[in-house]
Amino acid sequence: MLVFGDHVRRRDPRDVIEDLDARLVAIARMPRGLARHAALVGAFIEASELAQGLADAERALRGVDARSPMTDAAMHVLVSLAQAIDASWTGRITQLGSWWLRVLRAVALPDRIKMKRAEGYAFYAVYPEAYIAAARRAGIVDRRVIGIRSIGTGLAALVAAASGAPLPATLRPYGNPFAREVSASPELVAEWSKDRHARIAIADEGPGLSGSSFGAVADLLERNGVDRTRIEMFPSHRGEPGPAASAHHRARWAKIARHVVDADELLVTTQRLAGWVAGLVGPPVAPLEDISGGHWRARHYGREHAWPPSIVHQERRKFLVHTRDGTWLAKFVGLGRTGEHALVRARLLHAAGFTSEVAGLCHGFLVERWLDDARPLDARAIDRTYLIERAGAYLGMRARWVSSVGATSSTLIEMVRRNVSIAVDTSTAVRIAGRLVPRPAVAVEIDGKLQAWEWLVRGDGTLVKADAYDHHAAHDLIGCQDIAWDLVGAAIELGLDPNEQERLARRVEEEAGRSLDRELVAFMRPCYLAFQLGRATLGAQSCAGAEALRLQGAAARYARLLIAT
Repeated sequence: MLVFGDHVRRRDPRDVIEDLDARLVAIARMPRGLARHAALVGAFIEASELAQGLADAERALRGVDARSPMTDAAMHVLVSLAQAIDASWTGRITQLGSWWLRVLRAVALPDRIKMKRAEGYAFYAVYPEAYIAAARRAGIVDRRVIGIRSIGTGLAALVAAASGAPLPATLRPYGNPFAREVSASPELVAEWSKDRHARIAIADEGPGLSGSSFGAVADLLERNGVDRTRIEMFPSHRGEPGPAASAHHRARWAKIARHVVDADELLVTTQRLAGWVAGLVGPPVAPLEDISGGHWRARHYGREHAWPPSIVHQERRKFLVHTRDGTWLAKFVGLGRTGEHALVRARLLHAAGFTSEVAGLCHGFLVERWLDDARPLDARAIDRTYLIERAGAYLGMRARWVSSVGATSSTLIEMVRRNVSIAVDTSTAVRIAGRLVPRPAVAVEIDGKLQAWEWLVRGDGTLVKADAYDHHAAHDLIGCQDIAWDLVGAAIELGLDPNEQERLARRVEEEAGRSLDRELVAFMRPCYLAFQLGRATLGAQSCAGAEALRLQGAAARYARLLIAT
């Protein structure tokens, strides 16, 4: 199934270095505190994506991962910033790595690099500080560190900085997503295998559905004489690899040394998150209430059988914060620029009356008012004229937020062909995909999640949008698309008939100030359905029990609508 995707930014590394240098100058002038620390982490994330892009460029040149003056200089920048994060977390201030930026600027650099978003920092509450804590807990030993790109580029620097280890190196997995492979130069392999007393630490987020990225690096080490007792893992959670893991990798994972500090231990158990939120909305009068992993549904639905489907392990971390001034929602929206962008969007949408009051952002968590008087939308019971007016005004506002990063028409067509072929049959896939003709489009920051349970009706009847800030930048294939994607999503998820869909389109046009291509809307319909079919199918395979059944039901609905297309 084609569901997930990495949206790549192509940039001149010299421009990235200049931007990063300017950010570090600004951070150096900030007073110590959470805002400065969050800005420092944001700079570290930018530097890690720069280092990842440079390492990928070096690998493309050589055919294997290897050290070079360029990749080593980029890693020195990261290690120095990791040391600064370590100091800042404990209230100290240290140098910010500008000297190593000058060294990096002086080496030969490619004209363009491909920078990939580190998903863990953006979506899954992977905190750099947690890897520092895990490395410190693991102890100061003779250690060599390998980072698995993309996000492992920075994670390796954090582990090395906290361990006093030599300069790390990184590897890029390739091949089948569930059976990854890695390759390294003989010189790199010798670094890890020649000293028979050194520990070899592997840093990455995950493990995910297969854990094959961790497994591929461990396989390489063992093939080159590194005893398994010398290998240790630095993952982002304490769970096992998912259902697609090989028996060999699963058995090794169960026995190998692992060092983990997760976001809950870092932020919740220590009361750090509660303290941050208190600075915005006042002190909590009760412990934070965890409503992650689909538990928010218990707040809106009387009985579990009425719960909508959810891929619970992919949900953002979120907590209810009960204060004397009412209840607030603290939701993870991303570290660095990702979170800052979500805050801007949240304030714009609230000012327009579409979303809840926003208190602010505290190092990755957006804090907004929890609407105690709200209930999920029943699209059959609400006044349809009001529903179309409100949804059209909302989507029309989003239609003005032009962007550029998203799946191309050809990618969407391939996604339709692949997903329908797997979930339905090949002849249906050929029939549907064969009719799709790309149309000119204007990519915007779509909502991307317009199911009825994503809308709330307040006590006075006002319809507001929940979870509205960042699905255009989610860890999936779709990204930013023409607003036609959301028009189709609203029609399917809110049960609009053709006349209602046309009224919605006209309201969007009125608000956006431009016309919509009805043929593009027709193109997007099977694309939307095929994506949702793939997402629900993969979600069902990774969940169990009632959750899997809900997702299977959703997948069957999307399949029926596709077949009828």
